[in-house]
Amino acid sequence: MKAVRYVLITLVALVILAVAAVAIAMAVIDPNDYKPQIEQAVEKQTNLDLILKGDIGWSFIPLGFELNSVEATLEGDRFVALEKLVAQIDFWSLIAMSPRVNTFVLDGLDARLEVDEQGNGNWTRIMPGKSAGEAAAETAGTQEEQAQEDQGAGGEPLNFNVENVQISNAQVHYTDKSTGQSVTLENFTVNASNITLGSEFPLEIGFRVATTQPTLEVDGNISARLAANEALNEFAVSGLKAVFDMTGEPFGSKEVTAELGGSAKANLENETATLSDFTASLANLSLSTELTVNGFGDKPTLSGKVSIADFSLRKLLSNLGQPAVETRDKDVLEALAFSTSISGPAGKVELSDLTIKLDDTTFNGSGSYNLADTGIVFNLQGDQLNADRYLPPQAEGDTKQAATPEKATTSPEGDLLPLETIRGLLLDIDLGLGQLIVSNLTIKEIKASTTAKNGLLKVDEFSGKLYEGRFSANVTIDARSDNPKWTIGSDVTNVQTLPLLTDLADVDMLGGGANLKVNVTTTGNRISALRSNADGQVSFNLAEGQFRRMNLTRMACQGIALVNQDQLTTTDWGTSTPFNDMRGTLNINGNTLNNTDLVASLAGMRLEGKGTIDMEQSQLDYEAGLRIVGEIHRDNACRVTEYVENVVIPVECRGNFAEDPAGLCSFDGSRFRDTLKTIAENAARAKVKEKVDETRTKAEEKVKEKLQDKLGDKLKGLFN
Repeated sequence: MKAVRYVLITLVALVILAVAAVAIAMAVIDPNDYKPQIEQAVEKQTNLDLILKGDIGWSFIPLGFELNSVEATLEGDRFVALEKLVAQIDFWSLIAMSPRVNTFVLDGLDARLEVDEQGNGNWTRIMPGKSAGEAAAETAGTQEEQAQEDQGAGGEPLNFNVENVQISNAQVHYTDKSTGQSVTLENFTVNASNITLGSEFPLEIGFRVATTQPTLEVDGNISARLAANEALNEFAVSGLKAVFDMTGEPFGSKEVTAELGGSAKANLENETATLSDFTASLANLSLSTELTVNGFGDKPTLSGKVSIADFSLRKLLSNLGQPAVETRDKDVLEALAFSTSISGPAGKVELSDLTIKLDDTTFNGSGSYNLADTGIVFNLQGDQLNADRYLPPQAEGDTKQAATPEKATTSPEGDLLPLETIRGLLLDIDLGLGQLIVSNLTIKEIKASTTAKNGLLKVDEFSGKLYEGRFSANVTIDARSDNPKWTIGSDVTNVQTLPLLTDLADVDMLGGGANLKVNVTTTGNRISALRSNADGQVSFNLAEGQFRRMNLTRMACQGIALVNQDQLTTTDWGTSTPFNDMRGTLNINGNTLNNTDLVASLAGMRLEGKGTIDMEQSQLDYEAGLRIVGEIHRDNACRVTEYVENVVIPVECRGNFAEDPAGLCSFDGSRFRDTLKTIAENAARAKVKEKVDETRTKAEEKVKEKLQDKLGDKLKGLFN
């Protein structure tokens, strides 16, 4: 026992002697006497010129040192300067092998970082160049140190404590001469106390950042409570409150506030992270989430919820200093919202209970995103959407101007599709909508199914109800080449054309139940190319319809009256022409539509026509004929005689159908000569028949008279 006592006494004595020696040394030695040697050592080992203007001091309890007014220059320019640095360590914690930093103070840091025109940073010139041997030795040393760190990674956890950390008035200036960009960090402050591994400690950070391209200023204040375990593989943040006040060119010089709040945890060993009651806001936009992540690799597993509260997009753009979105309805974009639950297996993010709100439209459904192949799957069902409310306002005369060919060529034509993006898409999207209003058309019960894979984009189904009828369409775009191929098919059944054309283009010329079959192919990635390369056919049938704002019966009667050399007495002809059935085929050849088999059945007439439609110039060149097949009107001047039966009354339709559709069709006087020729032939045949009939009658009468005479004589002889 005495031996142990002597050993303890000896150790205590040694500690006391060491402490005394350090105290005497600090009391006797003045570090300011060594300023020249310190400056020379730094200048020898680096390219920096160190200037120690202020005093160097140190203390015993707590053990520490203090630097004042330090500056380092690089090639004659200031590189870094420091007003004050204080570092103090609790002396007795060193004796106990549990280091505890009493105080760390950094005040007035000023760093100047600069990149020249060649893209080289000035900090790369701090250390002098090394020879090949020195570089190899340094690399080997680094590898050896890393190996030692790896071996020691499983050692005792670090027992680290800091009583107080203060950083104030720090600033960093960054200038890039190659780009002209300049960034300044100033008023940077950090305050933390009682930093102990395994326990929470408060942290406060403040700063101001300014950039020149674009001009932007950010004032930030962050407060939170942080925690880290002794192994430094588990971290937590609670009570986070971060506020960033921003202004500058991106926000139209307006002041915008962004905020973050909530709690977060991360475990590096277990590869887990959570966000709890986390909120983020920008102006009037607010997001909240509860999220858990398992696995930090390429196949993480996510679960939680994300929601964006109702907000006004118009107000958000105004708050951010952005130009307003001009729409036909000024009341739209006032209520947007989003919410979803997040789950799914590793490497896949699945969205359930997905809700998207756009004003009075709501979409509900689900979706998923595969991290491995970026595959996107969505299934959404909406109630109703009026897309016209979101279109740009239409000024007076816009429709006519848009139809003028010169207007369409004033700006260069751009590509329709981003081909590279389409080639990388992997999509499977199903969309439903109860009602859609677009271009003033009302479409109901819409179903749309779209897939994309390996450069093939397919609209497998696009169908719905349209004006008492139905339609379905499919489109395939082969974007595997730079000249994409389009295949378009459509089937329309009993769609009423009168309300459709009236709502679509304010045109009420044609009514009836339309039945269409469309099969078209084309190539290209611009509107002009798609039109020029179009090839296909459109077959149509219009049942129980009518031509409005034109009376074909009146046109036919005008021609018949001329033949009959009479005057029409009817004044109330009406403004429409009903027909039982009209059918035909449009052959598409580039911008030209050809039709050679138009047939329509009218009262006492049959409409026959052929012609072309130039879609590029909006020109119609059509010849139609009204063939008289029976009585067409009660007016006596319009009586159908043998002269006009089966005669064709010509009608022509020519002009720009985008400008004056009602004035396109009229009686074709130039072609009426052929009609007169047919009438003359009919008249000649009638005269010949009349002569033949007259001659036959006379001959019959003469024969009858002779027979009567002979018979009379015989009868007389018989009675005699």
